[in-house]
Amino acid sequence: MADHVDLVLKQWHAQRPDLDVSPMAVIGRLSRLYRLIDAELRRTFAAHGLDRASFDVLATLRRSDPPHRLTPAELMRASMVTSGAVTQRLDRLEARGLVARTPSDSDGRGVYVTLTADGHTLIDRVLPDHIATEHRVLAALSGERRDELARTLRDLLESLGDVTDLS
Repeated sequence: MADHVDLVLKQWHAQRPDLDVSPMAVIGRLSRLYRLIDAELRRTFAAHGLDRASFDVLATLRRSDPPHRLTPAELMRASMVTSGAVTQRLDRLEARGLVARTPSDSDGRGVYVTLTADGHTLIDRVLPDHIATEHRVLAALSGERRDELARTLRDLLESLGDVTDLS
């Protein structure tokens, strides 16, 4: 069996046999997988009235220690949402009553973002569906192959400087 990337590689080998196009086998598949997986995740989030960035903000707050409160800067660092998207997402989530912004007691300019009871309820309802979608997307891989893939992807991320201190 072959996938679209196999066709691309075959075409490049025929047209430019002088080039080592082997990285395309990995990068091309990662790119195609991202699009396919993203579409599946977006469907799951949409079923709950969310988009990826809103889910990520709510999930980041939910997985933080109680009272599930972070500054916008902490939220940006801990989530997968870009800085430009954080303010926009917070505005929308606050308007829906899913998060609340409160001034910092110690810094007059600082703000905390807190998961509200409604936000807590929603993320706890979405999370099992999200995890089920991820299980379904990865169903073709055994647990051992998933673990191996996760380790390989971590190695690649670390080699590109995407590291976090867990202490």
